[in-house]
Amino acid sequence: MTSFDKQRLYELLRRIPKGRVVTYGALAAALGNPVWARAVGNALHHNPDGVKNPCYKVVNGKGELSHAYAFGGINEQKRRLEADGIKVENFKVDLQIFGCSLNS
Repeated sequence: MTSFDKQRLYELLRRIPKGRVVTYGALAAALGNPVWARAVGNALHHNPDGVKNPCYKVVNGKGELSHAYAFGGINEQKRRLEADGIKVENFKVDLQIFGCSLNS
């Protein structure tokens, strides 16, 4: 059973620096269990405020954007990432360059 505080998830989203992304798995680990990655994705899909809680900064473990991005689809996620200064190629972000840790 998955159990994490969605408000804590949204707080973590707000800590992601401009020009950086994190993965669903990194968010899940920060919430207490790395196997919650899918549950994190589901919670982000129901994010009540995509501006206040910038879920566009979350990508999968390969750096790929979400086709199901809740606030306008993959093209909108790409637009928002690029507006943040993140280079997106073929709907993918280089995690070596743009990834960040939630532990810092």
